[in-house]
Amino acid sequence: MRRADRLFEIVQILRRERRPITADSIAAELETSKRSVYRDIAALTAQRVPIRGEAGIGYILESGFDLPPLMLNPEEVEAAVLGAQWVAGHGDPALAHAARNLIAKIGAVVPAEMRALVDDPAARTPPAWRMPEDAVDATGLRQAIRAGRKIALSYRAENGEPTQRIVWPALLGYHHSARILIAWCELREDFRSFRLDRIMAAELLDMRYPARPAQLRARWLTEVERRRHCDSR
Repeated sequence: MRRADRLFEIVQILRRERRPITADSIAAELETSKRSVYRDIAALTAQRVPIRGEAGIGYILESGFDLPPLMLNPEEVEAAVLGAQWVAGHGDPALAHAARNLIAKIGAVVPAEMRALVDDPAARTPPAWRMPEDAVDATGLRQAIRAGRKIALSYRAENGEPTQRIVWPALLGYHHSARILIAWCELREDFRSFRLDRIMAAELLDMRYPARPAQLRARWLTEVERRRHCDSR
């Protein structure tokens, strides 16, 4: 790997990570020596790239730094197209449309010799099989999630029984067989999953729940990990 490419890859690794990453980890990923990583980081900081940290502890890239976009390599093109294919086949109509647009944009900017990776990729994902139609607009749910606003749900349980809930929407999950809303349920005082094809009505309330959306998602992830740990015992 050329040194210029390696410098860019180090910036990409630091940009990707949210916590300090050690020179050992960077060296292992780039298949180079730790000494080379130290020299490269020194060169980057000399060019005023805002990297904080020190040897033995780790390094982190300060926010606000940006680089001009560089061309994707073949694996990155295939990864992006594969992910967009999955969303096009499993996402709600708005996201599926956006995924198809994304594939078209990728095909328009890659060099001619890489266009086959977009038009006829070697990695593919099949479309959803018997995906039920959503009974509620997922776009409105995403807006509620971003705004951190409560939703009044009219929901039909698996046994057909109707129920009314006030929920704090955290995220939308896209499974092979259904799309679901993950939310904190005020009635159950716990996180619950609601299939979009069983939501009979969803009213966006003019009330914010007492947490930031990112905090609510972090609480849900912590709960998922806790239950997974308990189940593995």
